[in-house]
Amino acid sequence: MAAMKSFPYKAAVVACKGGCRNTSCSDGCIGCRNCIDNCQYGAIEINELGIAEVNESKCFACGRCVESCPMGIIRIHDAAVSIVVKCSNTAAGKDARTQCSVSCIGCGICVKACTASAIHVVNNVAVIDERYCLSCGNCAVKCPRGAISDMRGIIKPRN
Repeated sequence: MAAMKSFPYKAAVVACKGGCRNTSCSDGCIGCRNCIDNCQYGAIEINELGIAEVNESKCFACGRCVESCPMGIIRIHDAAVSIVVKCSNTAAGKDARTQCSVSCIGCGICVKACTASAIHVVNNVAVIDERYCLSCGNCAVKCPRGAISDMRGIIKPRN
């Protein structure tokens, strides 16, 4: 039986959606399974796209997956903030677009959409400061690439 967690809690998140068309994205999940092998809670699986995916209800934010990821794309986040950037591709605009169908291109539309000034573009990738994020989802709705996700599954990106 799993231990009960009280809200708010922290959990791991993988900054990759797996939209790579080829192997040219050198910043995404490589499906190496290191995170799975190091997770003592069984909270991580490889999804149908070959990308590591964390089950927040099983994750206790121990950080072992963060330490074991050779790509450095797993981080611990505040689960009360349901909006996350699921991209780590640092390539600029056209190159990012070519490498991955759901990559952040650093366009800044999310920055303009954020009423809390919680999101910024750093090295061509959107970064959310969870201390200020209201989880309103404006950035996820406005993102033209679908690189920003609502972990609750409530807010969907526009098509």
